[in-house]
Amino acid sequence: MEITHHTVEKIEDPFGLLTGERFEFQLYANVDEDDELHSESGFYIRVLYLVDGEEEKIIHYHIHDRATGNVLDFELEEEEVELVAAYCRTHT
Repeated sequence: MEITHHTVEKIEDPFGLLTGERFEFQLYANVDEDDELHSESGFYIRVLYLVDGEEEKIIHYHIHDRATGNVLDFELEEEEVELVAAYCRTHT
Protein backbone atom coordinates (compact mmCIF):
# COMPACT_ATOMS: atom_id res chain seq x y z
CA MET A 1 0.00 0.00 0.00
CA GLU A 2 1.23 3.47 -0.89
CA ILE A 3 -0.37 6.59 0.60
CA THR A 4 -0.46 9.16 -2.20
CA HIS A 5 -1.98 12.18 -0.44
CA HIS A 6 -4.18 13.20 2.46
CA THR A 7 -6.40 15.77 4.08
CA VAL A 8 -6.30 16.46 7.81
CA GLU A 9 -8.51 18.43 10.15
CA LYS A 10 -7.97 19.11 13.83
CA ILE A 11 -11.07 18.16 15.82
CA GLU A 12 -11.99 20.85 18.30
CA ASP A 13 -13.19 19.97 21.82
CA PRO A 14 -15.35 23.00 22.72
CA PHE A 15 -16.02 21.76 26.25
CA GLY A 16 -12.46 20.71 27.10
CA LEU A 17 -13.54 17.23 28.16
CA LEU A 18 -10.93 15.28 26.22
CA THR A 19 -7.21 15.19 26.84
CA GLY A 20 -4.77 15.67 24.01
CA GLU A 21 -5.49 16.66 20.43
CA ARG A 22 -7.48 14.66 17.91
CA PHE A 23 -7.10 14.76 14.17
CA GLU A 24 -9.25 13.34 11.40
CA PHE A 25 -7.24 12.19 8.40
CA GLN A 26 -8.44 11.05 5.02
CA LEU A 27 -5.60 9.07 3.49
CA TYR A 28 -5.76 8.26 -0.21
CA ALA A 29 -3.82 5.17 -1.16
CA ASN A 30 -2.98 2.84 -4.01
CA VAL A 31 -2.56 -0.92 -3.74
CA ASP A 32 -1.42 -3.62 -6.15
CA GLU A 33 -4.04 -5.10 -8.45
CA ASP A 34 -3.93 -8.43 -6.63
CA ASP A 35 -4.71 -6.82 -3.23
CA GLU A 36 -8.24 -7.41 -1.89
CA LEU A 37 -8.64 -3.63 -1.40
CA HIS A 38 -8.02 -2.92 -5.08
CA SER A 39 -10.93 -1.49 -7.06
CA GLU A 40 -11.30 0.68 -10.14
CA SER A 41 -12.57 3.65 -8.13
CA GLY A 42 -9.99 3.29 -5.35
CA PHE A 43 -10.40 3.85 -1.63
CA TYR A 44 -9.49 6.15 1.18
CA ILE A 45 -8.92 5.53 4.87
CA ARG A 46 -10.64 7.79 7.38
CA VAL A 47 -8.49 7.85 10.53
CA LEU A 48 -9.14 9.34 13.96
CA TYR A 49 -5.68 10.01 15.43
CA LEU A 50 -4.75 11.04 18.99
CA VAL A 51 -1.77 13.12 20.10
CA ASP A 52 -1.56 13.34 23.91
CA GLY A 53 1.90 14.27 25.18
CA GLU A 54 4.20 11.37 24.35
CA GLU A 55 1.28 9.15 23.30
CA GLU A 56 0.32 9.14 19.63
CA LYS A 57 -1.99 6.49 18.24
CA ILE A 58 -4.81 5.59 15.92
CA ILE A 59 -8.08 5.64 17.84
CA HIS A 60 -10.20 4.29 14.98
CA TYR A 61 -10.26 3.95 11.21
CA HIS A 62 -12.67 3.04 8.41
CA ILE A 63 -11.92 2.19 4.80
CA HIS A 64 -14.21 3.91 2.27
CA ASP A 65 -14.88 3.41 -1.43
CA ARG A 66 -13.86 6.60 -3.27
CA ALA A 67 -16.75 6.50 -5.74
CA THR A 68 -19.58 6.01 -3.26
CA GLY A 69 -18.10 6.95 0.12
CA ASN A 70 -19.51 3.68 1.51
CA VAL A 71 -17.59 1.97 4.29
CA LEU A 72 -15.88 -1.19 3.06
CA ASP A 73 -15.87 -4.27 5.27
CA PHE A 74 -12.09 -4.71 5.36
CA GLU A 75 -9.44 -4.38 8.03
CA LEU A 76 -5.87 -3.33 7.42
CA GLU A 77 -3.08 -5.79 8.05
CA GLU A 78 -0.78 -5.07 10.99
CA GLU A 79 2.01 -3.64 8.83
CA GLU A 80 -0.51 -1.43 7.01
CA VAL A 81 -1.80 -0.09 10.36
CA GLU A 82 1.80 0.69 11.32
CA LEU A 83 2.32 2.47 7.98
CA VAL A 84 -0.85 4.56 8.53
CA ALA A 85 0.19 5.43 12.11
CA ALA A 86 3.66 6.49 10.97
CA TYR A 87 2.16 8.62 8.20
CA CYS A 88 -0.24 10.33 10.63
CA ARG A 89 2.55 10.90 13.14
CA THR A 90 4.62 12.61 10.44
CA HIS A 91 1.73 14.85 9.32
CA THR A 92 0.31 16.15 12.64
